[in-house]
Amino acid sequence: MRLRPLWLLILVSIPLASQQNSSLPGNETLVYNIDWRLFNAGKARVQWQPQRGGYQVNLHVESTGFVSRLFKVDDDYSAILNSAACAESVHLTTHEGSRERETRITFDGNSHRASYLERDLIRNSVMAQHESEIPPCVHDVVSGLFFMRTLNLEPGQSTTVPVSDGKKTVMAKVEAQAREDLKTPEGTSHTIRYEVYLFNNVLFRRSAHLNVWMTDDRRKLPVQIRVRMTFTVGTITLQLEKQE
Repeated sequence: MRLRPLWLLILVSIPLASQQNSSLPGNETLVYNIDWRLFNAGKARVQWQPQRGGYQVNLHVESTGFVSRLFKVDDDYSAILNSAACAESVHLTTHEGSRERETRITFDGNSHRASYLERDLIRNSVMAQHESEIPPCVHDVVSGLFFMRTLNLEPGQSTTVPVSDGKKTVMAKVEAQAREDLKTPEGTSHTIRYEVYLFNNVLFRRSAHLNVWMTDDRRKLPVQIRVRMTFTVGTITLQLEKQE
């Protein structure tokens, strides 16, 4: 199995809209265990850092154990947002097996353009280059996890928002589905389960269902993220291990 999609599992992009109820967090680091099928597959570390004039989100994903012996993954993702929490730039480096890639994306809300450049670091060559149209404010596919925490969607409610990976921009639906009690390493949490519609030829072609469980309180802490793919790939789950 190719593990590059692991960092995509925390994709969800929600704007600061009229439903806003809570503020964005201060400095925060969340560490997740990643399970694939019956195996512990890796770790994900997400940092949210307010900075002058905006915010920065960092994500590090690495494979561990048996899965790492099959296909080693060591990926880093960084996104810069402006003061309105709109994406300005993304930098991604991926070390996966024998491949090393670098991707840079810039979002220019004034000109309504996104620029995407992907390079092969070993061959020092351009793998892909695109420009696409975007709205004045668009959200990247990682930092949206934090924006989701500003909303106050009750089960049965949904919203749609613009989200871009630099090559394509879509209006992604986010739906609050049900309240559930969820066991985590830190104990049982009262949560709301959401589904985020980014797969199945929305933003990504892959057939999958993406669910996010957030605590049913003002923190809206994302304690579990799960992607259910086809039988041949299986289910990948990120569960919150600790806050730093």
